[in-house]
Amino acid sequence: MTLFTFFFLAMGAVALLVLASVAIKLAFKLIFLPIKLLFLPILAVVFVIKFVVILAVGALVVAILIPIAILLAIFVGPFLLVSALT
Repeated sequence: MTLFTFFFLAMGAVALLVLASVAIKLAFKLIFLPIKLLFLPILAVVFVIKFVVILAVGALVVAILIPIAILLAIFVGPFLLVSALT
């Protein structure tokens, strides 16, 4: 009978420990929620700026590659025509 009592007390202690850890986790979530909500607009601005920079770099790369492709077509095109005819 004594062993059963110790087992019951151990299970109660484990259940109490789990309950306390869940309560502490919930308390920290509730404490840090306003801080997270304050940083959300800052993160949104950072992500928008990041997207704009990536888009601008992509447009710059395309703007540089199009004239190079045109010059390549002008100077290499005749050689490709000649090699295709022979």
